Amino acid sequence: MENSIKITAASRTTTGKGPAREMRRNANIPAVIYGKGRDPQSLAIGRSDFDKVVSTLHGEVKSTVFDLIVDGKSTTALIREVQKHPTKLTVQHVDFYEVHAGEKIHLDVPLKLIGIPEGVRNSGGVLDHVLREVEVEVLPRHVPDHLELDVTHLELNDSMHVSDIKAENVEILTDMGATICSVIPPRVETEEEVGEEIDAADAEPEIIGRPKDDEAEESEG
Repeated sequence: MENSIKITAASRTTTGKGPAREMRRNANIPAVIYGKGRDPQSLAIGRSDFDKVVSTLHGEVKSTVFDLIVDGKSTTALIREVQKHPTKLTVQHVDFYEVHAGEKIHLDVPLKLIGIPEGVRNSGGVLDHVLREVEVEVLPRHVPDHLELDVTHLELNDSMHVSDIKAENVEILTDMGATICSVIPPRVETEEEVGEEIDAADAEPEIIGRPKDDEAEESEG
C-alpha cells in the first residue's frame, strides 16, 4: 500500500499472563492478528514504535489502515481493539484484523465539524456536538481518516444529521436521522438560581471530624 502507516511485529509462540507481563517489562506489547480465512496469530510489537505511530493519528487509530509487517511479511490490517491499563493508561494489548483488497469492512469513522456556526458567532449560541463518529462499510483503499461537515451556516436551533454527510465510496450504516450537532441558545440563569448560588457561597463550611486537641482533651479526661 502506498503511503500506508507501517507497524513492525514479530510472531510469538508463548501465550498467557506470565509471558505477557514479561513482554511488557521488556518494552513490548502483546498483540494478535485475526481475520477471514486465517487462524489467530500471537504477535509482539515494540512499545516505543507503536506509541510513536499512534501519537501521529490524533485519536483516529481505529479508522486507519496499517501495513503490518510480521516477520518481514506485509499484511494489511486494522486495529480492532486497544486494551489499556486502568490507571497507568499504558497499552496492554492490541487486536489487529487482517483485511483484503476486495473485502468491504465495517468500522467507525470520526466526524469533524468545520467552521464556526452563525448562531454561535452572532447570537451567542453554543454548538452541541452529539455524535462524534459513524459506522461505515467501505473497501480498505477507500477508508477515510475522518468525515467532515461544514457547520458555518447553522443558526440558533438549527441542527445537522447523518443524512447531511457527503462521502464518496462509503456506505454509512448509522441511522440517517441521528443528530450530529445542533446550535442551542445560551443558558440564562434565573434569579432563583443566582440566589441559591449566593447562599451556597455564603454558607459556612461543615467541619468533618473533630480537632485533634479536642480528642486529646477527651481522652485525657
